[in-house]
Amino acid sequence: MTALADIVKHATGLRHRIHRQPELGYQEHQTAKLVRAELDRLGIPWQACAETGTLGRLAPKATGKHLAFRADLDALPVQELTKLPYASEREGHMHACGHDGHTASLLGAAAYLKSREKDLPGPVTLLFQPAEEGGHGAKRMIEEGALTGIDEVYGYHNWPPFAQGTAGCIGGTILASNGEFVATVTGRGGHASMPHQSIDPLVTAATFVTMVQQVVSRQVSPIEAGVISVTTFHGGTANNVIPDAIELSGTVRAVTTALRDELARKTGEILDAACRISGCKASFTYRPCYPATVNDHACAAKAAAAIERAMGKGAVFTNALPIMGAEDFSYYLQERPGTYFLLGGGKPGTTMEPCHSPRFDYNDALIPYVVKIWADLAGVPVDGGAT
Repeated sequence: MTALADIVKHATGLRHRIHRQPELGYQEHQTAKLVRAELDRLGIPWQACAETGTLGRLAPKATGKHLAFRADLDALPVQELTKLPYASEREGHMHACGHDGHTASLLGAAAYLKSREKDLPGPVTLLFQPAEEGGHGAKRMIEEGALTGIDEVYGYHNWPPFAQGTAGCIGGTILASNGEFVATVTGRGGHASMPHQSIDPLVTAATFVTMVQQVVSRQVSPIEAGVISVTTFHGGTANNVIPDAIELSGTVRAVTTALRDELARKTGEILDAACRISGCKASFTYRPCYPATVNDHACAAKAAAAIERAMGKGAVFTNALPIMGAEDFSYYLQERPGTYFLLGGGKPGTTMEPCHSPRFDYNDALIPYVVKIWADLAGVPVDGGAT
């Protein structure tokens, strides 16, 4: 049996290699090559899925429950500012969310599970998925058969705001649903000294931004969670010119997919109302993105127990959840029971950079935890033979 320390050391090296060569969604060709080469090295059969995705198979003839563990592969269009010795070598690309760590930790688990393959009570599928960052990679994996024969599916995300050695895991909703909107407010431009001869879209757009902030605070139950954020506001060319139009965009998020869509509807109505008052014209486009990530209660209890066996009693908490981030792991949980959990990445004595920061780095101390958690859930817990 391969020692856990050796597995973790190798997986950490793989993580740093992946970090140096980040690739965006559906462009993860080098990452896929690394994953497949590592599976070949371990003697784990694999097949391509969703172009740059990979399915690894263990103990296919075992008769127990067939479990799947998922890692995402893609990076973000962010310029890295960490100055790490393994910093990104690709201009404008960075693993700013820790998917390099997710992939490496699943490869570490693959090594341990392969060493115990004859003891696995049921089959295990390793899901190496492309394009989580807005590319709906999970949906495409499912469409290409990634969940065929799977009974339960599990995944995790590192989470810097939570302290290392803790984990957030609950039954029910753990991550929000999200959607995006783009709005245009069109008026009639003119000279800034004579606003009465214009129809000022900037004031109307500003009124909309102010009004829409009242939706969650005054039209959503306090026991539900929702967010409407206007994140871009563009228009104008000079300080003495009232522009013809203002363009805005933003996001709506909620703990249920239905509430998300209701918030989007209200956002459009408020834009229309602001424009009617001023005489401007409104254009509003809404695009739903990921559904809410809703954990199966029984699977969440199993995951929480495995986490505490790996990390210590009291490691799992359920407060401060759900959070308003969104995840395409939600698609898997619409098809199969399973659980997604958050592993605290905050290093002791430090303030960790948040995910998507140009200064973020995955905490390598999570890798042994993940190997132990996946091994426990698979039915071959790490024992005295692998330390």
